[in-house]
Amino acid sequence: MDARVEDTAIALAVDLDGTLISGDLLWECVFLLVRANPLYALMLPVWLLSGRARFKHEVFSRVEIDPACLGYRPEVIAFLEEEKRKGRTIVLATASAQDKANQIARHLGLFDRVVGSTVDRNLKSDAKRARLLADHGDAGFDYVGNSRDDVAIFEAARRAYVVAPDRDARNWADAHGGAILYDHGQTSLSDLARMLRVHQWAKNVLIAVPAVLAHTIFAPVTMLQLAGAFFAFSFLASAVYIFNDLFDLSMDRAHPTKRHRPLAAGRIDPPTAIKVAFGLISFSVLLALMLPWEFGVVLGLYFVVTSAYSLKIKRWLLLDVLTLAGLYTVRIIAGMAAVSAEPSYWLLAFSVFFFLSLALVKRYVELDKATISEKQRLTGRGYRPEDKEVIAQAGMASGFSAIVVLALYLDSAAVYSLYDQPWMIWPICPLVLYLIMRIWILARRGEFNDDPVVFIATDWRSQIMIAFGAALMFGAGMVDFNAL
Repeated sequence: MDARVEDTAIALAVDLDGTLISGDLLWECVFLLVRANPLYALMLPVWLLSGRARFKHEVFSRVEIDPACLGYRPEVIAFLEEEKRKGRTIVLATASAQDKANQIARHLGLFDRVVGSTVDRNLKSDAKRARLLADHGDAGFDYVGNSRDDVAIFEAARRAYVVAPDRDARNWADAHGGAILYDHGQTSLSDLARMLRVHQWAKNVLIAVPAVLAHTIFAPVTMLQLAGAFFAFSFLASAVYIFNDLFDLSMDRAHPTKRHRPLAAGRIDPPTAIKVAFGLISFSVLLALMLPWEFGVVLGLYFVVTSAYSLKIKRWLLLDVLTLAGLYTVRIIAGMAAVSAEPSYWLLAFSVFFFLSLALVKRYVELDKATISEKQRLTGRGYRPEDKEVIAQAGMASGFSAIVVLALYLDSAAVYSLYDQPWMIWPICPLVLYLIMRIWILARRGEFNDDPVVFIATDWRSQIMIAFGAALMFGAGMVDFNAL
């Protein structure tokens, strides 16, 4: 019997999680469930105490999946299609729920049989091995898997194919000659940085604004306090970004650019991401404990609001941009709390209008680049293409309102008490106006692709304007023309 005939007589069993798809269906359903109703998070430990099989049943029975939005590995799909053409019997063997596996099988049209977990049976590792041996006999099947849970099945299979293996699966494949069907390599520092969105940490420079305006930025104690506050906010923000990506896996996979994020692309698995997120939260809390208690309160408020934003608010018309503007303002309030500075209501009013304008830019750009028809909502948002002009008008109006607040502030008693030559800082108004108008012009041209706050922090033209403004403030506070 030649090898081809021999292969066609042997069933090919394929794992789902981490193998056929890059993610884990159970974890995805857990986050879909919590996103739909955050109170379910309180029930998860209760269900888990009832056993793994029961836990899966409770989660899977409450969530509807869209098989078209799962992160299928194209290399595995191509391999299965080739084996299907040879006439092989292909079996989807998964620890995920039987009904969900059936939906996936119907969508792909590749599988002759499907075996999965039920309310009484968790078809994982040894249980899956026993089922495949019962159906096909010892060495009566080939198996495609990816993790330590599959090692027992590899040993019972005639031939093992390993996909994106974890350490145990890789060691087994190296020792026993398992065929590496696909391998994306080890998680890189670049993947980790992208998951943490380290570039977004630039937003947290806003924490230093109150100290800069109060002329206390160069005090050693203040600099230490601001450094601690910066990293506390940055670590916490990265943790929230991770949870946001976990909640939005299906939507990110359908997005032209977000599908390349490490979690959506399957380069980092959900359990690893969750461990990293809780580690970041722990470091953030430790740093907060070293700062005034008011900072800890503001940090906690930020975590609650930004979590609510990720779960629900970002899908609500207008409330999403108002919340974003508020979250930027919270960073400034945190800076006040970190150094025990007096609150400046001028600064807070300016911040709300300025950052509302930038938040509206983000929505405008998303709508401008979306390939959807009128009356159709932007995925995961409350906006439609016909809202673009209203968003643009509101954004520019909000930006000009920020300039009005700034102009009024520059003629206030607070400025005259802080600066020897307050007239020198009046050019800050046209400088800020330049920043806002330039961003909106680029957005209307379709040439703006970045987060506006990150753009301002990294764009060289914006940096020149900021440096010029800082020089004017420094000169206004230091130069005494009467002494010249």
